[in-house]
Amino acid sequence: MKITDVRTRVVEWRGETVPPRPHFCTNPMDLLDTPIDAMGPFRFYSWLIVEVMSDGGEVGIGNATLAPRVTKQLIDLYLKPILIGQNPFDSEYLWQTMYRRTIAFGRKGVGMVGISAVDIALWDLLGKLTRQPVFRLLGGKTKQKIPVYASRLYSQPLEELAKEAQKYKDEGYRAMKLRFGWGPVDGAAGMQRNVDLVRTVRQVVGDEIDVMADAYMGWTLDYARRMIPRLAPYHLRWVEEPVIPDDIAGYAALKAMNIVPIAGGEHEFTIYGFRDLLEAKAVDYIQFDTNRVGGITQARKIAAMAEAFEVPVIPHAGQMHNFHIVMASLNSPMAEFFPLVEVEVGNELFWYIFEGEPVPQNGYIELDESKPGLGLAINEAALKQFDIIE
Repeated sequence: MKITDVRTRVVEWRGETVPPRPHFCTNPMDLLDTPIDAMGPFRFYSWLIVEVMSDGGEVGIGNATLAPRVTKQLIDLYLKPILIGQNPFDSEYLWQTMYRRTIAFGRKGVGMVGISAVDIALWDLLGKLTRQPVFRLLGGKTKQKIPVYASRLYSQPLEELAKEAQKYKDEGYRAMKLRFGWGPVDGAAGMQRNVDLVRTVRQVVGDEIDVMADAYMGWTLDYARRMIPRLAPYHLRWVEEPVIPDDIAGYAALKAMNIVPIAGGEHEFTIYGFRDLLEAKAVDYIQFDTNRVGGITQARKIAAMAEAFEVPVIPHAGQMHNFHIVMASLNSPMAEFFPLVEVEVGNELFWYIFEGEPVPQNGYIELDESKPGLGLAINEAALKQFDIIE
């Protein structure tokens, strides 16, 4: 069994998008006095599709969302030559080779995103070759179905926010996540508006539904220390990414306050990055994204390591490459889920590009055991709505 080719395509959305709104979601750019849309760098209107072909005719599918054009170049120039002619079942050897050959420039960021996309495609290929879903290759089911939380509730007028929260409650979700809209430059008045967002959702859903809130790296340690006590009355399951990912000491300081649990890791990479987070006692929840962290090869190792620290893993973004990790891990109590809406942030494009993503029923998803690999297919017809770079 040999790998015969690696195909990469960047697909760039050219359909309509929802216009940006002020205070839509806090982010790292908020601290800078800039006239541009601060959220602009964190919208994902283009994706990378990776296909790994085998001499038996089976094709594994992977994907990436961060810097797709650059990631494509990295795969084409540096990773593809490593893979051609190799046995796809040597997944650990291939991962280590990709990692070590690019370590001088690729151990975090775009380099690891490229390795992740290829690794996901390799695991999808292994599932297809063995006629097994990926979660079975990872140890099998640890739950019959996966609880998912509705992840949206961006900052908006409180009446609209209440209606959206009610919608998710009516659909059977037992947990949901909102986004903060104000950060350090907005002062005490912005703090009160953040509290208003949380209070509104909590009043709608009651106390028997978990509520989480995401600062998306938009706060400073000082601001977070002042903000978090104001959130205590609303019993949040966690505050997510309160500070930038490089500030591990800041994470640890906020966790040590023991007021609201702290979640992070969406922008961390490899088992080494998460070892540092865990040893620093910096997070209560780990949120790696499999298509950034190093692929399934790394995600399963991090999940096992986190289990020993009794820190739950709830991956960022949902999507099939994360759902299979959650299904196979006892330490993953639920998964994130992005509802299908008009294209706004760009996470929604997964629904347009791929077929096979499960739809929740009463707050749960099920993975089809009859579908080998990840259970995804590329929706080639829908790609007519995109510009394609090969």
